[in-house]
Amino acid sequence: MTHHQDIPRPEHPRPQFVRAEERWLNLNGSWQFERDPSDSGLERGLVGRELEGSILVPFCPESELSGIADPDWHEAVWYRRTVELPDAFPEGDRVLLHCQAVDHDATVWLDGVEVGRHRGGHTSFTLDLTDALAGRRSGTLVVRARDPRHEPLPRGKQATWFANTHCQYTRTTGIWQTVWLESVPTAYLERPRITPDANVALDLDATVRHGRVGQRVRAVLSDDAGQVAVAETRVGLQMVPRLRLEVPEDRRRVWQPEDPHLYGLTFELLDAGGEVVDRLDSYAGLRTIAVEGHKVLLNGRPVFQRLVLDQGYWPESLMTAPSEEALVRDVELGLAAGFNGARIHQKIAEERFLHHCDRRGYLVWGEFPDWGVSGQGPAGHNQKPGATFVAQWVEAVERDYSHPSIVGWCPLNETHQYLHDRFTVLDDVTQAMYWATKGMDRTRPVIDASGYSHRVPTTDVWDSHDYTQDPREFAQVMGGLATGRPHTNTGENTGSAVPGAPDYSTPYAGQPYFCSEYGGIWWVPPQERTEEDATNDEGESWGYGNRPADEEEFYSRAEGLTRVLDQDPLMFGYCYTQLTDVFQEKNGIYAFDRSAKLDMERVRAIFDHPSAYEAAG
Repeated sequence: MTHHQDIPRPEHPRPQFVRAEERWLNLNGSWQFERDPSDSGLERGLVGRELEGSILVPFCPESELSGIADPDWHEAVWYRRTVELPDAFPEGDRVLLHCQAVDHDATVWLDGVEVGRHRGGHTSFTLDLTDALAGRRSGTLVVRARDPRHEPLPRGKQATWFANTHCQYTRTTGIWQTVWLESVPTAYLERPRITPDANVALDLDATVRHGRVGQRVRAVLSDDAGQVAVAETRVGLQMVPRLRLEVPEDRRRVWQPEDPHLYGLTFELLDAGGEVVDRLDSYAGLRTIAVEGHKVLLNGRPVFQRLVLDQGYWPESLMTAPSEEALVRDVELGLAAGFNGARIHQKIAEERFLHHCDRRGYLVWGEFPDWGVSGQGPAGHNQKPGATFVAQWVEAVERDYSHPSIVGWCPLNETHQYLHDRFTVLDDVTQAMYWATKGMDRTRPVIDASGYSHRVPTTDVWDSHDYTQDPREFAQVMGGLATGRPHTNTGENTGSAVPGAPDYSTPYAGQPYFCSEYGGIWWVPPQERTEEDATNDEGESWGYGNRPADEEEFYSRAEGLTRVLDQDPLMFGYCYTQLTDVFQEKNGIYAFDRSAKLDMERVRAIFDHPSAYEAAG
């Protein structure tokens, strides 16, 4: 099937699990569109009539690339378009609608019949259109997205007030990732799970939807030299067909940052006669992660994690990458600056971004966009998340489980709430998200919350955030790890330890430790400064601390801060804030448009530096 290059983001949005080209149809492009500021569209009949405007999907209406560029609040928005099934979609197949991300509550109709709904601004969902089509080859899709302004929701970095200020940015409403159709047989393979086992085998869970007696699932592993291993099992023996691919010793090649080897992997559903009913092309990396004392080990060895905070925003398209090339470039920019991975911050990354991280050996910590419920609980400025946090996070972990680049999970970030004599909603949700993640994935470390409120005493990893700008003072702040008393976040949401302030966290218990946010140095090249860059007040250009007097001071400060961390043999990594400027936040290694702000050779020398952690072995 031809996927026209004149539509935005034409590439397959799920590169780790792909059917034949003729089995899918990209629905990006021009859709009818209408704002619904009072969320009365259902009563006013918007399901059944033409809409007043148009929008370029998958870009949100707040973005320039959508053709609308309206950054105001949108309580609800509506989308409409006719879909024609391609001739290549076989008669009798089921037709699935995939929405990679719609913010925040989505309802979908086909020819006036509701076919499903979904809650969650960052997680993907699939709806089966077959019954609603009732044998027809075309129909009218209508999507309503609700994004209520005053309801506490996990929003990530989307501002809960109108203007871009401090470290919160323009909102995203409605469709903001690819929408696509897929043709599948009556019995078909769902997204499989791929689990490396001790760098000698791959364990596979191959879910079959509407499986039949006599069918079998086969998996074939390959490399450049050809077939490596094959396994086969019957459908119906257990809830999920499970297979194991043993990798011969002479064909074992682990996935690691310096050699991110990926095996080809094919899943096939066979009928009783051995004919292929369904097929998914995939890939896998053979790698392990373990915790041993204060170490996080990759393939049995300590790999210092030189991470950068990546917000995943673009000036013209906000949370949506403007192109495939933009996704690739962000990985390349991180590597060029000396980092070997990223903490995807307050956002669930596009699947294609994770694909490029897999290809380049770029380590990733997966995070949930939990910001958006502050000031809702006891003791002032803190968080009161709801059950939807757990539901949405479980969807994210399930979707991204098989990516070898993901080396850890971070369900929550800076959940600043003092410990109380009574249990709070935050206590319950933190425990639920942590243990749900552990229940779904026993192969990766999980941190209960990045910074501030560590409320699970047995969390796999501990961390803190600190934006102290003086390297000597920073060394004092971070110097307690050797005595088992590392820096912990306390105080009035300052990010610094305040003597006598109430505790956010239960006591540190000797886990692997890293400083997962530091730096944030405010820097705008002199030739590019505007009046806004002269002040560090909220609403204007800002970064952490005072702006360096000149570029030399930037390098000196960044190097001094980083050496405090990478020369501590008990510190398994760090995360520098941040990869790029984002709107008014001018603390990136690169500008918002991804242009260079600094001498990248000198920047790379700061971050790509030998660590005491690795030297200690």
